[in-house]
Amino acid sequence: MKEIGIGIIGMGMGSNLLPINQVADSRLEVRGLCSRTPEKLARLATRWDVAYHTTDYRQLIARDDIQVIAVFSPDHQHIEHARAALQAGKHVICTKPMVTSVEDAVELVKLVDKTGLKFLVGQTMRFDPEFVAAKRMADDGDLGEMIFAEAHYVHDARGFFPGTPWRLQAPQDLMYGGASHPIDLLRWFFGDVEEVHAYGRKGNLTPEYPYEDNYLINLKFANGVIARVLAAYGLVEPPMPMMGLGLYGTKASLQADFTDRQEGHLRLVLDKIAPKPVATFNFPAEKEGALGHGGGVMRYLRHFEECLLNDQTPSPSVREGAKSVAVCAAAWQSIREGGVVKVQNEF
Repeated sequence: MKEIGIGIIGMGMGSNLLPINQVADSRLEVRGLCSRTPEKLARLATRWDVAYHTTDYRQLIARDDIQVIAVFSPDHQHIEHARAALQAGKHVICTKPMVTSVEDAVELVKLVDKTGLKFLVGQTMRFDPEFVAAKRMADDGDLGEMIFAEAHYVHDARGFFPGTPWRLQAPQDLMYGGASHPIDLLRWFFGDVEEVHAYGRKGNLTPEYPYEDNYLINLKFANGVIARVLAAYGLVEPPMPMMGLGLYGTKASLQADFTDRQEGHLRLVLDKIAPKPVATFNFPAEKEGALGHGGGVMRYLRHFEECLLNDQTPSPSVREGAKSVAVCAAAWQSIREGGVVKVQNEF
């Protein structure tokens, strides 16, 4: 029975939620859409049989038949939309980045604590099969004690701007909008980041973009693991997988990646097997991925559904989202001021 109504704000990546209406054993149903483009709204509402659509997010949030608001608006608007939803008594799914400042993250943590509502940060890398498999291996001790890790998310961002002009008009902060992906992935494995050191450089492939858009970020975790993040968006189409993870332990080394064709791979070398052959596991593209990260979105929707039904805390939660935002803020501070920066982890 479809008894939990969802309203979506932002119909770019937010379109990835629409297939839930065709999942018979899910209680979730998209019942309302919101976007600034009426023609797009009408087209999607017809395609997915959604009865209500509006260009005013306040009208969407006010509806009694909607219990969950999914925030997929431009990054800088997340705080406004998530705040309004929580204040109206709605649970929230918010795509990454949760927000673009530590101050806004603190506000959302306090609101979730006050209201007791559920809040999920939509980080798809935590739900992609190759990274889930890597997490299981790490948790089960198959890799041994972790020594070093790395993660990346790379793009030629020139392809983003024509379809999402707000990224230049706002403009989007790619430290939060991009680097938050690999940062959150590593935080999922290793917990709190204690210290950050970072460099940034502007690629100038899009001269009107005002900030640095390529980052090298070194992380020291509270548990002693050290890691590096490559987050680069001002490069000529990088000939490498779009997203990647490397884990290096005392028993094994592992690399996993996710390509722009929605295909995943995992490569494993076990120290106890001579002469150290590489075992390769392939994860085919999913049909839900046609809209971009669709399979991961479906899985985090089902996770959120379970949390609603069983009164569990979603993961990544609002606090986890806040901690990833704090790492991004520390990286910017290191780029601007130089040196190693301590990361705020108390929320």
